Formats: sequence, C-alpha cells, structure tokens
Amino acid sequence: MAISGDTAAGRLAIIAGGGLLPSYVAEAARAAGENPVIVALKDESDRRWEGYDHAVIAIGDFAALEGLFNRYGISRVVMSGSVRRRPEWREVRPTLRTLMKMPAAIRTLLSGGDDTVLQMVIRLIEGNGRRVVGAHEIAPDLLASVGSLGAAAPGEEDRRDIGRAAEAAEMLGRLDVGQGAVAIGGRIVALEGPEGTDEMLERVAALRAAGRISPRRRGALVKLCKPQQDIRADLPAIGVSTVLNAKKAGLAGVAIEAGRSLVLDRAAVLKAAEEAGLFVCGIDRELPAWGLE
Repeated sequence: MAISGDTAAGRLAIIAGGGLLPSYVAEAARAAGENPVIVALKDESDRRWEGYDHAVIAIGDFAALEGLFNRYGISRVVMSGSVRRRPEWREVRPTLRTLMKMPAAIRTLLSGGDDTVLQMVIRLIEGNGRRVVGAHEIAPDLLASVGSLGAAAPGEEDRRDIGRAAEAAEMLGRLDVGQGAVAIGGRIVALEGPEGTDEMLERVAALRAAGRISPRRRGALVKLCKPQQDIRADLPAIGVSTVLNAKKAGLAGVAIEAGRSLVLDRAAVLKAAEEAGLFVCGIDRELPAWGLE
C-alpha cells in the first residue's frame, strides 16, 4: 500500500546496518505516518526492503548518499543497526562539500573509537544540511524503563554484580571501547570489545566450561550508554539472542540503562527470559543503587 507520509519537515531516511533495529525503526516510522527511505549498507544490512523506497550504498560512499538524499528530499536521517567493518580510506567517496574534511575523517576512521567515528559521520551528514535523529525518537517504545521488565527480579547478590559490572561498563565507555561488562561474584570476568555482546557472552560460557569461573555463582551482564556518547547513534540494545547467550553463560540476568538502551522485540525477549529463569531490568546511574532498591 502506498503511503503519503512525506511530512512538512521532509522525508526520513533510515541508514540500515545489520540486525533487527532497522526493521523496528522502519515499522515505527510508518505507524507514525512517515514514508521512510531505506539506505541499506552494502554487506551489512541483512534483510530485504520490498515495499520501501530503498537503495544499497557502500559504507563511506558519501557522494552516493548525498545523491539519494537529494533525489528523495531527505531532511532527517536515522542511523540504525550494527556495522561489522569500517571502510578503508580508499573506499571513502566524499562530496565536494565534505572534501576538505576528509583528511580529519580518514584519521578518525583509522584510529578513532566507535563513538568518535559515529560522531564524525553525524557531522558529515549534518554538514550537508540534514538533521540526524535518534532511533529512540522514531521508536520510543523500544526504550527500557527503570526496574524489572519481566517476571523475575534481581536478588541481593545479583544487585551487587549489577553494580560492579555497571562501574566497569561506565569506565569502559569512557575509553570508547565498548558498552557491556559481566560480573560474577563481584568479580569482572568480561569486557565488551569490537566483537560485540553475543561473542563476549560466548567467552564467559567458555570460561565456565573451562572451570575458570565458579559454577555456584551466576552473575550479571550490564550494558550502558557511553557517558560521552551521542545518543542519536548506537544506543545499547538487547534482543532474544542476548537472553539466550546469557543463559548459556550461566548468568542470572541482564541489566541495561533505562532511557538510553533499547529492547528489541520486547515480548519475545521477556518470554525467553521467563523460560530461562533470568531477570531483565532497567537501571539508572543517577539513582541510588542504580534504581534497583
């Protein structure tokens, strides 16, 4: 069905990487009367976009991106989904307007952390007259709230692990390295790096299997937004796979930052958590005891 949702502010473009988030953002935009244009990142976006105006564009091809924005009258842009690989400097195709900024952009691509790179991309997009908005602005129902989100709640030992892992995740974020940490029995056993959350949890499961972690203590995964992060891009997110991998790692549950983290397919996530006997909760670094007491 054709949709006439071109708002007075201009059309919305969704830059779609991998994972479920781009689909949820696109569906929420349509439900709000938008007619979004999908920019599927080459070798990253993992779904078909029939029924939407869409194009496949290589990461770093700002010239093609600007051409698409002009063709569809794009004024707002959402960046969503995962990106596994940064473009090589040879793959970057600037526009005339961004050409003078390319030396700094190339240095950022080669040596900057993920948040630094995303901030650079936002500046380049907005430098061409568009406005970047957050996925949570288009799909606010995805945001986590404070407290238990499902049937189970963290116990006293779990809350201690959440506090310990949250401290580690916050420090990790300040270094622009990752967003997640795992604590078991008050001990930090894993920090998230470029591999992502699921692979980090697989490492925890391997440590369990090797006897490096006590089988009697369960522990918690915590994901926080980086303190300096521009919340318009790369908010922490969890989905069903997060819960299933937390179960395999022997954890008691998952805590994410309320108001600054996303729960993808909430009903399925909470159903999986209930079946696994895990808690899922939202925490707030501004509240005493992270809002859990």
